[in-house]
Amino acid sequence: MTKGLGVLIRKSSSSETMVEPRPRPENLWQREGRALVSRTSAGPDLKGSIKQCLDALGGLERLVEPGDTVFLKPNYNSNDPSPATTDPAFLRAAVELVREAGAQKVVIGDSSGLPWLPTRKTLASLGIMQELREIGDELLFFDELEFVRVGIGGQYLDSIGIAERAYHAAKIIYFCCMKTHRLARFTLSLKLGMGLVDPSDRPGMHMRNLEQKLAEVNMAIGPDLVILDGRRAFVTGGPDSGQVETPGLVLCSGDQVAIDVEGLKVIRSYHARNRIEGSIWDLPLLARSVEMGIGAASEDDYQVVEA
Repeated sequence: MTKGLGVLIRKSSSSETMVEPRPRPENLWQREGRALVSRTSAGPDLKGSIKQCLDALGGLERLVEPGDTVFLKPNYNSNDPSPATTDPAFLRAAVELVREAGAQKVVIGDSSGLPWLPTRKTLASLGIMQELREIGDELLFFDELEFVRVGIGGQYLDSIGIAERAYHAAKIIYFCCMKTHRLARFTLSLKLGMGLVDPSDRPGMHMRNLEQKLAEVNMAIGPDLVILDGRRAFVTGGPDSGQVETPGLVLCSGDQVAIDVEGLKVIRSYHARNRIEGSIWDLPLLARSVEMGIGAASEDDYQVVEA
């Protein structure tokens, strides 16, 4: 074990053999060559609201087929309740839809932020361990498992350790919270991949150019679909605490950049004191993601569909 950022982190188990980035999934939800972002107001029927949002996008069935194993990446960065972390009720409702679409097996996996490791302890502190085991068929704590070293050759990251089970997953769905972040300005889908990164790589990522490095993690691995819980949001602070507002929204997309831009518009609509300033597209995490072709390059490249 090695000491890092005030916590004990396990030594890297990343393979000495470099592997190629996981192939970037095709965006299955487009209209006339433009990515789609669906948005709906969340009602008391949570499952119905998520389904309405997915149907407006084009349907979960475009991704999930009978017999599939689907990997779900929630946000359990800390031991704080929603919107700091994924609401288990939201995850349960979405998983029911994934199963109804035909999935045979649902795998849930994450690793907490360095100050809150180990992940097992974080989930126990939240009191949701058993609930997550009931929601999924398998629950993974990546800080206890193996990592592969993915060659990126980026401007800021040459390579990065990625959770092996996520790297080899056939289909990945990200479940994001809507929140600002003290260090990275915001945490939506483009930052969610940090929970897949080898903990021994994370201190170096925080040394300098954190936002650009977070963008480059998405060169190593990315989701097929993003489901964003925007019912409650941090509009200041984050990732574990801040000023809470209630947008009451659910957003879905196959484009990480487009959905993050729309999420940031919601956050900024509250005119809170945060670091979401100037043009959203100029924020370092988004700007670098656009440079690498992670998603939409401008608002002309996607369309918002209200459900």
